[in-house]
Amino acid sequence: MEFNHRDACAIVGIGTTEFSKNSGRSVVRLATEAIAAAIADAGLRPCDIDGVVRCDYDDVLPNDLAEVMGLPLTYWSTVGIGGAAPSAMVGQAVAAILSGQATNVVVYRSLNGRSGRRLGSADQGGPAPAVGGHGSYDEFFLPYGLNTPGQVWAIIAQRHMIEFGTKPADLGAIALTCRANANNNPNAQMRDRTLSMAEYEASPMISAPLRLYDYCLETDGACAVVVTAADRAADLAQQPVLIRAVAQGAPERPQPGLIYPVLLREKLTTQPSAWAARTLYRRAGLGPDDIDVAQLYDCFTITVLMQLEDYGFCAKGEGGAFAAGGAIGPGGRLPINTAGGNLSEGYIHGMNHVVEGVRQMRGTSPNQVEGAEVCLVTSGIPVSTSAMILRRP
Repeated sequence: MEFNHRDACAIVGIGTTEFSKNSGRSVVRLATEAIAAAIADAGLRPCDIDGVVRCDYDDVLPNDLAEVMGLPLTYWSTVGIGGAAPSAMVGQAVAAILSGQATNVVVYRSLNGRSGRRLGSADQGGPAPAVGGHGSYDEFFLPYGLNTPGQVWAIIAQRHMIEFGTKPADLGAIALTCRANANNNPNAQMRDRTLSMAEYEASPMISAPLRLYDYCLETDGACAVVVTAADRAADLAQQPVLIRAVAQGAPERPQPGLIYPVLLREKLTTQPSAWAARTLYRRAGLGPDDIDVAQLYDCFTITVLMQLEDYGFCAKGEGGAFAAGGAIGPGGRLPINTAGGNLSEGYIHGMNHVVEGVRQMRGTSPNQVEGAEVCLVTSGIPVSTSAMILRRP
């Protein structure tokens, strides 16, 4: 029997810090700022929060928050992997609430991703990979120069171009859409920097075929949301945003390790998002035609293109034409990343997508989609992934 959580819980508070290249603050300080803002937004107090869910990459621990914020915790959990976690983190909060382990749960992500730990860079400080790699297979990749996520996604992008004729300009259309949305968002890192296709095409090649603007930002900042039961949500300060359904997904024969072994899969142009989509739509009782707006995880432009296909908004191989044809922009079939996304708002490991999904359902987005009632939010690929559907009551 499948766990039934449809519309049983809601997000009732959201909070963020500013997004910058140098916060000048510790990750604990950033986390407490975002969490305090989310709690206040919900009309709650720190003493009302009895659960927290964190990302496995987060340096802020539950006991840190309990100490500095006075949270009476009865539940805490850690969810991974990295950028694949945010939607699953919300799902963990839902599970805790419905199982009676917590009443009001904060889900957060805090990082100094530019001034501190830079997630997109090669690991220069660790030991040389040993034969056997503890299941990571890193010894088959790192010594030969494959040592950053951008290189992995460049290979996947090349494969998609070979199989389907996808063009660099198709990726550029995604970058430009996110940038235009960020230009209307006063909290976005790229709020004051426009981007044209000519500038995109002239930008430095980082790992062919991915250029500078195909990469997400490095960001200092934090985001948090408060999750509670739907029946309690009605009595709080904000209009609740219902969590219609949450799902996780991994493909058949997913390969071990963190990221590089995904290149050993038999097929690269279908990602874990295809498996998550099937589960999510079944749990939600909805399909791609019901989605009004989407916040698609965009660590690189190619991840957006492939999710457009995997979540059923266009056929396999047609993601490039779908994006380049204007379907993902304002007034299009599926407006995406309406605050600017990881590419142009800030890279808070995908938690900013959750916050923007809530804004869309509240009607407070900087690029509000008129009449939007259902929002898809996705989290990172390619190792595994998670996703959720939010809706207005």
